[in-house]
Amino acid sequence: MNYTELQVTISPDYADILIAELAELGFESFVETDAGLNAYITEPDFDEPAVRELIARYAPQTAIAYEVSSLEKRNWNAEWEQAYEPIEVATGPDASGRVRVRASFHEPDTARFQYDIVINPKMSFGTGHHETTAMMLEHQLGLDFAGKVALDVGCGTGILAVLAAKMGARAVLAFDIEEWAVENARENADLNDCPQITVFQGTIADVDTSNRYDVILANINRNILLAEIPAYASLLNTGGHLLVSGFYETDAPDIVQKAIDAGLAAENRLTKNQWTCAGFRNGNPASGLIKSW
Repeated sequence: MNYTELQVTISPDYADILIAELAELGFESFVETDAGLNAYITEPDFDEPAVRELIARYAPQTAIAYEVSSLEKRNWNAEWEQAYEPIEVATGPDASGRVRVRASFHEPDTARFQYDIVINPKMSFGTGHHETTAMMLEHQLGLDFAGKVALDVGCGTGILAVLAAKMGARAVLAFDIEEWAVENARENADLNDCPQITVFQGTIADVDTSNRYDVILANINRNILLAEIPAYASLLNTGGHLLVSGFYETDAPDIVQKAIDAGLAAENRLTKNQWTCAGFRNGNPASGLIKSW
């Protein structure tokens, strides 16, 4: 059976939400590109009027365009396996590797890496290859998760929750609005033998406000972060940490100000290819973390 490829040109700020929308239309896999993203669906399931309606809905908000092409039948699993290379997250002055993210078909390398994470993504996203995910992982390595309770907001594949669990968190609550992400996060938690991870489908509004967390992780996008940072702050224990990413360096001042207004102290920041990851603390900034403001 042939596939239809949808090439969408769109701002990275809208890539995540468009992936979610296209998944609702039956698209099976996605690849982020410099211009936006490519989405794939079997030809019989492709509904171009529905795609046009979706594109028109976002046109008033951002520059967006699309092209459609037909692809002959391929062994998608084989191509994905060929393209998916493990990533290594280095940290510290000696740039030593501490985290390796791989798929289940890669051999482990526990001799060189402290944390071996297995991620089999359903939608080719959240594997650690994107700058924001890699920076979140690096940032997490600067925190103490031992015996702590963590919250992973918009968990995707569950990669951040898995690292939190492997670093000693006694409980990790993760959630995502998309059913496929919830299923994938649960599968990856099982693959990594992390029974302390609980995943549910929903939003921050569905989190019990009587609970408190030591670390909250949110790799989403600028608009959602600006809307929800006050909610994250209200769920943090005193001395708790908030790590956020999914936005550009030019948006960092707005994110920082929103966190400060919510009563958090700015701690540190990582930047890579104009993407930014920022850390905050509910209370006085912690010592021993690399400052890069």
